Amino acid sequence: MIVFGAIDFASALVRVGKFLNYHVTVCDARPVFATRTRFPDADEIVVDWPHRYLDSQELDSRAVLCVLTHDAKFDIPLLERALRLPVAYVGAMGSRRTHLDRQQRLRGRRTHRAGAQPAALAHRVGPGRPHARGDRAVHRRRDRRQPPRRHRRPADRRATPHPPRCPPLGGADRRGCLT
Repeated sequence: MIVFGAIDFASALVRVGKFLNYHVTVCDARPVFATRTRFPDADEIVVDWPHRYLDSQELDSRAVLCVLTHDAKFDIPLLERALRLPVAYVGAMGSRRTHLDRQQRLRGRRTHRAGAQPAALAHRVGPGRPHARGDRAVHRRRDRRQPPRRHRRPADRRATPHPPRCPPLGGADRRGCLT
């Protein structure tokens, strides 16, 4: 497992990789962030440009590449090379907007001529994590119809409607009083 980008999320990813018995390498071009004190569980810490380091590695079909750099100058050259490799997983963390921008830049650089087909771009380079709410289309439909379920009280605990407002010292007939 190679984690590109020495950010805070990378330390958690390194621990998960070690738990899954991967040889975990953290690679970042910034020596201030890629340190042994920040990643004590990593097997190897490399200070180099991610695409250059990837070019120097021989990877097989069990390799996992996680891109956490969040910067196009690192992401694009790295992903161009990663898509041509026969690795098990290529994940690039970022928001949906960042992900779409990444895909557009990769398509603009004619990555598919270099070996990665547009279908591979859609299926192999995905957000590095599943969306927290699951299937977005289902949730969108539900959200339009009613408020989120976690904010609603159970039916047996809902407040009853207020009784009609009556003067505090109302007369004998208080039925239907609206004042």
